Amino acid sequence: MTKTIAIVGKGGTGKTTIAALLIELLTKKGAVLAIDGDPSANLHMALGLPLEETVGGVREEMANRKVVEHIGIPRPNYMELRIQQALVESPGVDLLAMGRPEGPGCYCAANNWLRDCIDHLAGNYDYAVIDCEAGMEHISRQTTRDVDILLLVSDPTIRGISAAVRMKELIGELRTHVDRIALVVNRVSDSLPPEIEQTIREVELEIIAVLPEDAGMMMLEVRGAPLTGLPDESPLRQGVLEMAKKLALL
Repeated sequence: MTKTIAIVGKGGTGKTTIAALLIELLTKKGAVLAIDGDPSANLHMALGLPLEETVGGVREEMANRKVVEHIGIPRPNYMELRIQQALVESPGVDLLAMGRPEGPGCYCAANNWLRDCIDHLAGNYDYAVIDCEAGMEHISRQTTRDVDILLLVSDPTIRGISAAVRMKELIGELRTHVDRIALVVNRVSDSLPPEIEQTIREVELEIIAVLPEDAGMMMLEVRGAPLTGLPDESPLRQGVLEMAKKLALL
């Protein structure tokens, strides 16, 4: 049974960094499917993987009947083939980048095929980790189904916590089933400000981790190096490790 972890939050909170470090940890326990749901598609860089094609391009192709009407196989089968071609394979982790959002026109059929393809593909892995974009498009449009763990990532600001609360509320309005929702406060210097702690209590979010600013990570980002290059003693890496243990992932 595949365990699915989705990571969401407003832009700039470090979702991709947390996703990359968590993915690297999980590869020590099993095979991981990494899904980059952000149109800017940065997860491959954080993992040190190449990227040539995104699912967005495949979906555009499938939504255009004229492009595929010459194909001699059913369109859902062709989409599954194209998704396999877009998959970046590597030892321990394979990556699927969702890419750009939908353009004008009807994408209902293409999204249904896409959802079925991703469900089928994810079933081949022990873990699926989804680095969602701020708008949670792939969850809200049901291109991702049930989620075992939803991590709400915030910076130590009231705006960040408020965004996390709105995302939790959005999940409650959708058909997507989530077993556990937990808050991660990232990029914290020293300790959480009292105002932030009080706000978290008031909104009744389960806080699973407080992750520190990490100068080593900033140096990697400046060089464009994979974030998985953080040393084992990195405070951020240690924080993600403790978070994974609390979530019973390790």
